[in-house]
Amino acid sequence: MEILKGVFKKSIFIILPAAVLSAFLFEPRKFPLGILMGWLFGIINLRQLSRNIEGLVGTEKMTLKLVFLSMIRLLVLFTAIFLLIYYRVVNVFGLLIGFTVVFILILVEGAKVGKRS
Repeated sequence: MEILKGVFKKSIFIILPAAVLSAFLFEPRKFPLGILMGWLFGIINLRQLSRNIEGLVGTEKMTLKLVFLSMIRLLVLFTAIFLLIYYRVVNVFGLLIGFTVVFILILVEGAKVGKRS
């Protein structure tokens, strides 16, 4: 959960200015919304992953349950992204930027936590 808090706090300071700046430079609605949705999907996915890892300490039944829930989470994430792109609500590159910011911050925060351990 320590990584999640660090990623969330740092990503706010990157995502919001990026979305505002992209509203002036690109499509007024699709690109900034894509950045925000990519960020939101990344944060939600990270939150669920951290909760699943904490739950892995349990028994084998919990592990099977976590694998099932992870598959459902990925299916829901894929479906949501597919529908947003299919109906052209968001820009694909905006989604990629939002995901990329979260992914890079996960790597940075993970490295910091790893150095402390």
